[in-house]
Amino acid sequence: MKHLKAFEDALESIHEEGRYRVFVDLQRHRGQFPRATARFEHGEREIIVWCSNDYLGMGQDQDVLDAMHEAIDGFGAGSGGTRNISGTTRYHVDLERELASLHGKSGALLFTSGYVANDATLSTLGKILPDLIIYSDALNHASMIEGIRRSKADYRVFRHNDVEHLRALLENDDPDRPKLIAFESVYSMDGDVGPIEEICDLADEFNALTYLDEVHAVGMYGHEGAGVAQRDDVMDRVDIIEGTLGKAYGVMGGYIAAHETMIDAIRSTASGFIFTTSTCPVMAAGALASIRKLRTDDGRKLRHQHQSQAALLKQKFRDAGLPVMDSETHIVPLLVGDPEKCKALSDTLLFDFGIYVQPINYPTVPRGTERLRFTPGPVHTEEMMNDLVAAILAVWKQLGLEQEAA
Repeated sequence: MKHLKAFEDALESIHEEGRYRVFVDLQRHRGQFPRATARFEHGEREIIVWCSNDYLGMGQDQDVLDAMHEAIDGFGAGSGGTRNISGTTRYHVDLERELASLHGKSGALLFTSGYVANDATLSTLGKILPDLIIYSDALNHASMIEGIRRSKADYRVFRHNDVEHLRALLENDDPDRPKLIAFESVYSMDGDVGPIEEICDLADEFNALTYLDEVHAVGMYGHEGAGVAQRDDVMDRVDIIEGTLGKAYGVMGGYIAAHETMIDAIRSTASGFIFTTSTCPVMAAGALASIRKLRTDDGRKLRHQHQSQAALLKQKFRDAGLPVMDSETHIVPLLVGDPEKCKALSDTLLFDFGIYVQPINYPTVPRGTERLRFTPGPVHTEEMMNDLVAAILAVWKQLGLEQEAA
């Protein structure tokens, strides 16, 4: 086969660096998550999932499932086309209205994934705003980076969460050129939070637009689950908010919320929106039910439980002398610092203890900071946490990894 050697060499390099990724074949058990069955070549075993982005277990929520059953019984499976060609249903329209309301904006636009939302929107902004300069946090999502590159706009990268570096870059550019600052609220690998208010202050000073990725925060923070910007009472200061329906909301899809004129221009220009078959009605119906539920007291209770569980696991790791990385959010990263040992730790936990947590290696994180990333939630019990810590300690010693003084 033509050029097959190049593909073989690429795979060999990935294997040698210890960052080859293996997908675990999972069957989640409805109503019993985080329990699941993992299927391997040699058989199956029951496991506990510790790395799901279904942070609140809404993918198992009965109200969400009921809404999806109603939609599929009433509308069928697919949407039947792009949004412009027969692919818009009342679920799409109602969901966009709900998202706009959630974020206090006059418009919202639904995409098939959070990745597509970032890529399509940011790449389109470079076409709508001639001579645009985009300022991007160094740890932004790959989808944001890809969108910025495809925008063909000039771009500057500022050091992660470094407002003074961002200021220096802004001061160095022509004040008359349009500017946009792209950053995140919760950074999912370290669990830290972007300085939203300070960045908005700079945006006001330098007449720049703001683009905030809240994918790891929507559903999770704020009194209605609108994200960190809502929690910090700065949502009205952010021009474009991007989010996902595939994490805390437990379904699938992505979106942006902004002024209706911005939304209309992006809707009319972004090829990643125009030429893509729209989200299945069943997905839109499930997401709509999930958002509505998480805006209520039920959602507030879930968010409180979730934060408590994350804090509890962090403390158990510290008490055991395990190097949990500093995190002010629900993300619980455990530093390993070696790609091969990180994968060995993950594999042993899975095969010997029935504990599933995916190793996070380069290029997702810098070399030397390889880690296991835990996402405890309301569905995890303290007994599960105790079993997890005991298993990690056993494998940790086998691999010769160092512990911290408890």
